[in-house]
Amino acid sequence: MPFKSQAQRRKFAQLLVAGKISNQTFEEWNRETGRKKLPERIGAKGKASRTPKSPRRPREAKKR
Repeated sequence: MPFKSQAQRRKFAQLLVAGKISNQTFEEWNRETGRKKLPERIGAKGKASRTPKSPRRPREAKKR
């Protein structure tokens, strides 16, 4: 699985130095990423935007 951001790549490098992941895992991810220009961070996906509803007005009584 390739890295999605520079921050993720740094985190994996930190885990590698700490001994929490193997060198093989880090190299596999690095190889799959290649030389892509990665963004610094990936933001969280927000909720699907909906069209805002207009405020409800009280109904007027019909005149007979």
